[in-house]
Amino acid sequence: MPALDGLRILDMTQYEAGTSCTQWLAWLGADVVKVERPGDGDPGRHLGGGEHDSSYFLYWNSNKRSVAIDLDRDAGRDLLLELIPHYDVFVENYGPGVMEKLRLNYDVLEAIHPPLIYARIKGFGTEGPYSTFKCYDPIAQATGGAMSITGEADGPPLQPGPTLADSGSGLQLALAITAAYVQRLREGIGQQVEVSMQEATTYFLRTTIATGSDWGRQAVARTGNGLGPSVNLYPCAPGGPNDYVYVVAFIPRHMEALCQAVGHGELLDAMQRGWSGESATSVDIYEKIAEWTRVHSKHDVMRMLGDAGVPCGAVLDTKDLFVDPHLLARGFIQNIHHEEQGELPVLGSPINLSASRVPLQAAPLLGRHTVEVLQEDLGLDEERLSRLHHDGVIAS
Repeated sequence: MPALDGLRILDMTQYEAGTSCTQWLAWLGADVVKVERPGDGDPGRHLGGGEHDSSYFLYWNSNKRSVAIDLDRDAGRDLLLELIPHYDVFVENYGPGVMEKLRLNYDVLEAIHPPLIYARIKGFGTEGPYSTFKCYDPIAQATGGAMSITGEADGPPLQPGPTLADSGSGLQLALAITAAYVQRLREGIGQQVEVSMQEATTYFLRTTIATGSDWGRQAVARTGNGLGPSVNLYPCAPGGPNDYVYVVAFIPRHMEALCQAVGHGELLDAMQRGWSGESATSVDIYEKIAEWTRVHSKHDVMRMLGDAGVPCGAVLDTKDLFVDPHLLARGFIQNIHHEEQGELPVLGSPINLSASRVPLQAAPLLGRHTVEVLQEDLGLDEERLSRLHHDGVIAS
């Protein structure tokens, strides 16, 4: 049985921060019903244009059901309020004040269904000087400190490639919801749960801050790709834009294994004396290791150094991931069937529970489950469904 079987979530999320949260819970077996606007739906469906739902939407909305309800109409809002008592959790990540404008804030929903867990992601939270500011992932990465530590020492701050603020806040909210659900099972209480994208981003800086800021008394400097010859990025054959490996060998036995593997055992003493320095000796050590890596592919370097006990990783680009033998062997790369787009290769769930298996399912078409959910939860008859559809309140 899926780990979260029986947990029901009413999902009013869009783009990535909120959708990543509800997808985590769906991957663990929760029944996630996504509420979208008729006609357009989640704006993420249309990123990149095209005739069908975007790959962006498909990646963040698997294992969910979709209902299309127009919440700008009183009848649509009333319909949503009818649904609330049938769910354990309500999740939203709209901009500041949107839920309040729709009169769907926590106080309203809690009055209808006191045990409800009302979960939300905001760029800067719901209190504080920035709370009314709109936010996207790069803004949260800037204000959360991630950009300040990314880039070369003599260059400007850079935006990290992964969407740490969006998917990071989603992951943290999923954990918070799970904790609140356990508390509800134990004590029977509902509550409001909130995650700030700015604060969620700072979570990922803890190691960097702990090792370089002296308890916040100074700013951590950017170091680019490396700290020295044994912790750095090395070029590989045939010299393409991602033909590199990253080596981490700051422990003496790893340094020794690295020097032996590249055929330069004589480098060990100099490496141990000042592996993090930027001296001429450090540059010379780097170049001698690079001479060896340049004549091998990144995959061969990773295999040879890995076999020698040296922590080393090939820089896999986004194309490499889909043919990586390790990810394929683990079943992380999967094919799913989409109603409109057919068979699609996707990245699966990184969670593995031995007693809980949840098959990966394609993201739903807009409004695909409107009738199904309204009949299951509210027992609506054909006459009322037809009237709601005719009036534009719902779509299917």
